[in-house]
Amino acid sequence: MKRLPRETLKKYKEEFARVLRDTAKSPKLFQEALIDFYTPGEYDELAIRWQIVKLLSRGESHREIADKLKIGIGTVARGSRELRNPKGGFNLILKGNKAKS
Repeated sequence: MKRLPRETLKKYKEEFARVLRDTAKSPKLFQEALIDFYTPGEYDELAIRWQIVKLLSRGESHREIADKLKIGIGTVARGSRELRNPKGGFNLILKGNKAKS
């Protein structure tokens, strides 16, 4: 399968991020955009990934999370790896949410 050049993909990702930022100004529009951008399965997986990150940040074990969300340990481990990056998006979001609480 042919792939687009990395620079082209980078531009597409930047544009996509800009579109999401702009639509986020309207909760209804943002919700509709998510439904259109993702298949139902992809949207479910994103929602579950966020739950994994939240539960990990609260100190729940991989096994507890896997059992609670009915997913594999490997899926939880991916979220755990992402949280190891203190400057990563998940940590920035979690810090922002704590500041609002």
